[in-house]
Amino acid sequence: MAAAPFSTLAAAFDAAAAQAGDLSCLVVPARAERGYLPDGLDWSYAETAERVERLAEAYAARGYGAGHRVALLLENRPEFMLHFLALIRLGACTVPVNPDYRAEDLAFLLAHSEADLAIALPDRCDGLAAVSAGVPDGAPVIPSDRFADALPQARRPAAGGAPDEDSPGALLYTSGTTGMPKGCLLSNAYFLFAGRRYLEAGGAMQVRPEAERLYNPLPLFYANSLGISNPAMILSRNAMIFPDRFHPRSWWQDLVQTRATIIHYLGIVAPVLLAAPPCDAERAHHVRFGVGAGLDPAQHDAFERRFGFPMIEVWGMSEVGIATAANHEPRGIDSRTIGRPLPGIELSVVDDADRPVADGGEGELLLRRAGAEPRKGLFAGYWKDEAVTAEAWRGGWFHTGDIVRRAPDGLYHFVDRKKHMIRRSGQNIAAAEVEACLRGHPAVAEVAVLAVPDELRDEEVLACLVPRAGHVPDAALAQEVVGHALGRLAYFKAPGWVLFLDELPLTATQKLRKSAIFAAGEDPRQRAGMYDCRAQKQRRAR
Repeated sequence: MAAAPFSTLAAAFDAAAAQAGDLSCLVVPARAERGYLPDGLDWSYAETAERVERLAEAYAARGYGAGHRVALLLENRPEFMLHFLALIRLGACTVPVNPDYRAEDLAFLLAHSEADLAIALPDRCDGLAAVSAGVPDGAPVIPSDRFADALPQARRPAAGGAPDEDSPGALLYTSGTTGMPKGCLLSNAYFLFAGRRYLEAGGAMQVRPEAERLYNPLPLFYANSLGISNPAMILSRNAMIFPDRFHPRSWWQDLVQTRATIIHYLGIVAPVLLAAPPCDAERAHHVRFGVGAGLDPAQHDAFERRFGFPMIEVWGMSEVGIATAANHEPRGIDSRTIGRPLPGIELSVVDDADRPVADGGEGELLLRRAGAEPRKGLFAGYWKDEAVTAEAWRGGWFHTGDIVRRAPDGLYHFVDRKKHMIRRSGQNIAAAEVEACLRGHPAVAEVAVLAVPDELRDEEVLACLVPRAGHVPDAALAQEVVGHALGRLAYFKAPGWVLFLDELPLTATQKLRKSAIFAAGEDPRQRAGMYDCRAQKQRRAR
């Protein structure tokens, strides 16, 4: 792979603004009922650069720069990208905040990241400030609409030196398997390598310089948008389109209105759109291809035939970006394929002893960058956790924790997750975190949280509970336990299904055996006594 001509993402953005200033950069589709920008917007690279420069000057005037970490609770609004680009220009690190986080999640993120400052939407500012006040050395919190007036002086001096490819640009929190989320540190080298891989994928993912408009409903606190597709668009001087989230009813109208040529998706998008009645806009768009993960193979061909463009399944993680894509024929759309490695990436499939598995066999997917520096351009490590970082990189390969199978034709097929991870609508949920929350309910004696299939969201959270003596295991208690979780966790982490059991299976050494709760091939949702609590899991109004 040819080396990127820039050492920082800020340099790439400045070059785009200087040489293609009239082209669209940030775009928001019009939406009358939305609480901000009802008429939408379409800022050019020059206009965006001017706003970024003003923010960067304000930050610098207050002493912010290299070594500082700034938390952003700005949802999927253009302000997020403006602040991110201003901070990375100064060598500071953005800490994106999931807007669905509850107080416990927010407190952990602010404390663990050691944020120097937090910027929030006006209606979230008081709540975040209250959380920060309870954190040792909690960051000052200011509202985004009063940024220039409210920005305080930095509490510690910035580090010296100009930003370079190794300077951290973002600290993304991704759920671990044994507790609270891990902080994934991403550098300029990550953004540039991820962007170049996207642009060099080719095949059905051919990106044209200065000609694309990418519509991405995925949140900016995901690596997908912030660290992968956005850098790719900046490097190719293309437009980034941000709706606030996925809106099925206006999806096709948005694509037509914004003249989108590329979309990103999660598995939930296809079944929802296929279930909708036909409309004129669904074939009036200019979309050339979609990129995403989790599309049901049984619906893949039907989607492409009805809507007229290929959906490219990819595989990736916050730690490594998008690493594979099914973008060259044969694409294997009738299977759970994740494609082939993108340029600059090497893969290996190994057994539990890290020994290579022959084609057709199942094993853990390992990954590294090709060449003499296997970690260059991938994540810089887990924040404040060198031991976990070293374990993930043992033997010079990153251990993904995903089980795959490599076919003789070179296509990789996803099998299952090695770790106890639940993935709901693209959100990674650590079972251990949910279990810890549910154990705090006075009626819960024992708990096991695991994933169950979900036709719309890939997976849903199931809580298997052993109630304490004196508590009736009925629908009312199931709803009460879910309400307990909703009051303490982000809504998507709460159980969608609840099953009461007399006991949980244990090993001879008294360790939980989750695999023994249900028989092989059994659909847990069909078990007698299962309570469907998914209706309680609604995004709460703020």
